[in-house]
Amino acid sequence: MKGDVARAKKMVVAGEWGDDIWIDEPMSSHTSYRVGGPADIFAVATDAERLRELLQRAGEERIPAMVLGGGTNILVADRGFRGLVIQNACRGIDRPNAELMRVRAGELLRTVARQTVGLGLGGLEWAVDIPGTVGGAVVGNAGAFGGYIGDVLQRALLLDPEGEVRWEGPEELELEYRSSRLKRMVAQGQACETVLEVEIALGSQPVDSLQQMAAEYSRRRKERQPLEPSAGSVFKRTAQYPAGFLIEQVGLKGERVGDAQISLKHANFIVNLGKARSTDIKELIDRCQHAVERVFHLELELEIELVGDW
Repeated sequence: MKGDVARAKKMVVAGEWGDDIWIDEPMSSHTSYRVGGPADIFAVATDAERLRELLQRAGEERIPAMVLGGGTNILVADRGFRGLVIQNACRGIDRPNAELMRVRAGELLRTVARQTVGLGLGGLEWAVDIPGTVGGAVVGNAGAFGGYIGDVLQRALLLDPEGEVRWEGPEELELEYRSSRLKRMVAQGQACETVLEVEIALGSQPVDSLQQMAAEYSRRRKERQPLEPSAGSVFKRTAQYPAGFLIEQVGLKGERVGDAQISLKHANFIVNLGKARSTDIKELIDRCQHAVERVFHLELELEIELVGDW
């Protein structure tokens, strides 16, 4: 594998992969945590054809490839990522009819949500401040304040590892709380499809009403969540309790390793106070899981994804 990556890097340097691609790019520049070592090869795809071409090239060169959305729900290892990281910058919003939006996967979710609120289309007002891309939101079935992307998703256009595209609906994507078939496959190290576009169906509502709801959600979000760099909620809610409640009960709220800290504002957030390393954040993750298991005999399941050379 090292030989394959080294050969691919030489090809990039020689200009054989195009001019939208770099080597040894620090992932700390592309994640909301602002941590993470270098990706061997890093590319930005602004259209679906380029995304397909890069994935095909990675397959031909037998190197791992990962498609990155907004970098908001991942923790990249300090040693970085061995292979190719492709930032999905395929953006654009179309409106085929009055209540249907077709959105490229690299579009920011909050951009779509704010646009729909302004158009008097209800269903995404909970997402006006949610970071990340639409494609990432589908993979993780993102949600807040009782709303989920799966509630409005009609179908998603997927690119499979063989380069073929097809549409799948929510049932085929197997959407569930903070997860999907795609997310589970990635976690298991399996090759899976890449989201290219989504279609969302929304309902007409008064703009004033939607704006009021969106403003209230923004107020509650700012009130409850820390401002320091983070990846959002670290753990999923257990069947019995919110993860933050359990972490607080075992006395870990405010716990610190280096410049990583379990937030004093919300215990299910681990924040970067300035110069945190990925290993610092991972140490706090481990402490939370071990303490909650020891005291409550409950397993805290990660909502964020660990990426790279751990």
